[in-house]
Amino acid sequence: MPGFDGLAVDMGNLHRLSSAQTRSVTPENPTGEKGRGGMATEGTGAGPARDLGQGWKVSPWIPIQPGETATLMDVEGPGAVQHIWMTLTARWRSCILRIYWDDQEQPSVECPAGDFFAMGWETFAPLSSLAVCVNPGSAFNCYWPMPFRRRCRITLENRGQRPKLLFYQVDYVLGEVPEDAAYLHAQFRRVNPTPYAEPYTILDGVRGRGHYAGTYMAWGSNSSGWWGEGEVKFFLDGDDAFPTLCGTGTEDYFCGSYDFENQETHQYQEFCTPYAGLHQVLRPDGLSRSQQRFGMYRWHIPDPVRFESDLRVTVQALGWRAGADRRYLPLRDDLASTAFWYQTLPTAPFPEHPDPDACEVI
Repeated sequence: MPGFDGLAVDMGNLHRLSSAQTRSVTPENPTGEKGRGGMATEGTGAGPARDLGQGWKVSPWIPIQPGETATLMDVEGPGAVQHIWMTLTARWRSCILRIYWDDQEQPSVECPAGDFFAMGWETFAPLSSLAVCVNPGSAFNCYWPMPFRRRCRITLENRGQRPKLLFYQVDYVLGEVPEDAAYLHAQFRRVNPTPYAEPYTILDGVRGRGHYAGTYMAWGSNSSGWWGEGEVKFFLDGDDAFPTLCGTGTEDYFCGSYDFENQETHQYQEFCTPYAGLHQVLRPDGLSRSQQRFGMYRWHIPDPVRFESDLRVTVQALGWRAGADRRYLPLRDDLASTAFWYQTLPTAPFPEHPDPDACEVI
């Protein structure tokens, strides 16, 4: 009987021994090599450490200049990324995180750093879930299992106009990857405003075998009414006009109900659970912040949506018209989404990533 591979660990198997080898990439050990942590003699902390010398936080963070792409990790496999932690200076939408698997030129993950960690509105909100945790003051944590066979390369591009300061740590293991292990993918999209009476596409163009694992949405309401009547639809394996999976409403898909309303206060009620949440509500401040903004996640960890050849996911921006006749109103809202899924390689080319102006939070 084969031993435990140690790549995906939870409370059900934490007691099991494994031959997997633990490693970690940081600015102090950018190669992740065994026994080479804390060896930096030059770096951003060299001044404060000048009286203490090597081994005393000499390189705790890296600068990323405007237009520069920094390589955070480039290691050979087989193995799996188990945890990513980072904290990044402001304007998270202007920093693009990319992950490349097994020498592919095409990234399998391409997403603004904030949206990858479910922080699309450039504003901190605590988030506690199984896949992503965001903690004070702006600590981004990701626990998606990320197996790879030959190579893992992670980069961060600064598309902003000012230098970024990045503290980061990527914890991973080296060990055999099961034959049936797929690769994590994540893709960002943003449309503002959504065209009238046209569904918003969360994901399209996927080719291969795999399963859908999660959705994060930064939803900006450009109207004064309720915005969450639209259905989330999953088109699987050749579905054309009609999907195999069709939900009952946007807040229902994100595991809420009845407008996310607290029935006592009659206000939106934030919540975080292991699998779903409305973790962020930005309310008008009576001055320049005039519109409501929402951050929502739904992780399909116990209920992945499996596909054999292709996948498309959409949502409708839909509210209500005024009046007593109860008719739907197609909305023209600000929608940004990050889709997470696992699939076999190769990765189909992604749509061109929106430029910095098209990504800007407004």
